[in-house]
Amino acid sequence: GVGMGMTAPVSITAFPAEDGSFQEKVKVSLRIPSQFQDNPPCPTDENIKIEERPGMIIYSTQFGGYAKEADYVKYAAKLKAALGSDAAYCKGFYLCNGYDPPMKPYGRRNEVWFVKE
Repeated sequence: GVGMGMTAPVSITAFPAEDGSFQEKVKVSLRIPSQFQDNPPCPTDENIKIEERPGMIIYSTQFGGYAKEADYVKYAAKLKAALGSDAAYCKGFYLCNGYDPPMKPYGRRNEVWFVKE
C-alpha cells in the first residue's frame, strides 16, 4: 500500500546462453529508496523478493539510446573483448542497467556490468 516511485538504475541480471543472447530467465531488480532501506514494506506478491545486494567491484561500459536486448549483448561482448582473458569476473551472468525513464528521448544512459571475482 506504499507508493515508492521509480528508482534508478533498473538492473536486469542476464544469464547468457552459449551464443551470448539472454536465456529466458532474467531477474529485474529495483533499488529501494533510502527512506525505506531500514524497514522496507513487505511485498504482497510472492514473486517479489527483497534482497540485499552485497558490495561489489565491477567492470563497466556505458552507452546511450533506448537499450534493447541486442544492445546489451553487443556491449557485453565489447566489454568482454576489452577485458581480455586476464580479468577475473563472474561469467555466468552480467548486469544490464538503465537509468532513465521511458519518456526521456535524449541523453539516455545504459551500462553493462561484469562483477569482479
